[in-house]
Amino acid sequence: MTFGEKVQELRKKKNLSQTELGEKVGVSMRTVRGWEVESRFPKQREIYTRLAEVLECNINYLMDDNAAFITDAAEKYGYSGTKQAEKIVSDFGNFLAAGGEISESDKDAVMQTLQELYWKAKKENVEKYTPKKYRKGNKS
Repeated sequence: MTFGEKVQELRKKKNLSQTELGEKVGVSMRTVRGWEVESRFPKQREIYTRLAEVLECNINYLMDDNAAFITDAAEKYGYSGTKQAEKIVSDFGNFLAAGGEISESDKDAVMQTLQELYWKAKKENVEKYTPKKYRKGNKS
């Protein structure tokens, strides 16, 4: 079950509209619709916390490995990081949908490897292309 399907199912169990859920969480109805229909994810961890409180569920139920990966990318690299991470997750899903059988443990291993490669490439690019004075943690 996807993040959006989980949100929609829990929202309906609470008899909340998308607008009502958005108001309780502090986001717009359009954002809630994006989660449920457009396979989008929250960009901040505190949104997951508020969602879990409003929907009365465990945050781990809402936040799978893909959601955590996208949220981390958003927090570290902003809009471009979000889009890149979403594309990796989406492309991997499309690859799996193309056919063939793969076990859940193999799917997890492939996705974990893709995420590790993403973080490694981002780190190398920061070191290669960002002047030292603009790097995070630099005191000069």
